[in-house]
Order: sequence, then C-alpha cells, then structure tokens
Amino acid sequence: MAYRIVGSQCTSCSACEAECPNQAISERGGTFVIEPAKCTECIGHFDTPQCVAVCPVDDTCVIDRNYPRHQAP
Repeated sequence: MAYRIVGSQCTSCSACEAECPNQAISERGGTFVIEPAKCTECIGHFDTPQCVAVCPVDDTCVIDRNYPRHQAP
C-alpha cells in the first residue's frame, strides 16, 4: 500500500520530501502529498518508510488502504 500524508496534520516542514527514495513526495497547496503510483513504501531501499521515520508529527504519514501493497520486483 502506498502511504499518504494527512494534510490537516502536515506542518509543511519538508523533512519527508528529501528522504523519499522515489521522489514520490511533493508540495501542493501548502502541504506535502505522496503520489501513490511512485510510493513503494521504501521497499528495496530502507527497512522502514522514510516519510514515517522523519515526520515530526505522529500519524501524519499513514498507509493509504485505497492502494495495494507494493510488490518488489
């Protein structure tokens, strides 16, 4: 499943954007968003999703259950 950023909790600190190995995170309308098609949950890059690891606000980067889990090649 891709991750998503809860917009109402995002502080726009931009910590997540630089940490994403897939460049799936960008700023839009004053908050950051994750493009689901690019999000691999950091599988193949890191043991834990980097957006979750660096976000200063708990439960802001969460699993988006509208998308299936990423399958590593």
